[in-house]
Amino acid sequence: MRVMVMVKATKDSEHGVMPTEQLLTDMGKYNEELVKAGVMLAGEGLHPSSKGARVLFSGKKRTVTDGPFTETKELVAGFWLWQVRSMEEAIEWVKRCPNPMIDDSEIEIRPVFEAEDFGAEFTPELREQEDRVRAAAAQQAGKIN
Repeated sequence: MRVMVMVKATKDSEHGVMPTEQLLTDMGKYNEELVKAGVMLAGEGLHPSSKGARVLFSGKKRTVTDGPFTETKELVAGFWLWQVRSMEEAIEWVKRCPNPMIDDSEIEIRPVFEAEDFGAEFTPELREQEDRVRAAAAQQAGKIN
């Protein structure tokens, strides 16, 4: 199963406080462990919400709101995408993670939808389209990296 592992933002991360050299070193070692174990598919840190935007959908209307956003505890400061055997395995990996923030922090783990989760509505044609999109995205990611 794939899971999205989200590092929740803090007041410091929202104010642009950068990680220490020690934390970057510890996270680098942790990420290497994840890769060696075949768990990590992707992972990145995110800029503060002050550099972001939200788009609200209401019928056909779209409303853009520029950051920053006030509810820090609801924001994400970084993420990983992991391939694990179970939610229990993901939890065990997160428990081994260095504390990603200077003070208290929180990491949320959520399963990623897979094609079979959508049932009959995900027709063979839609599956083929999804496969094409994923292949093109992977190819594009290879050009960027």
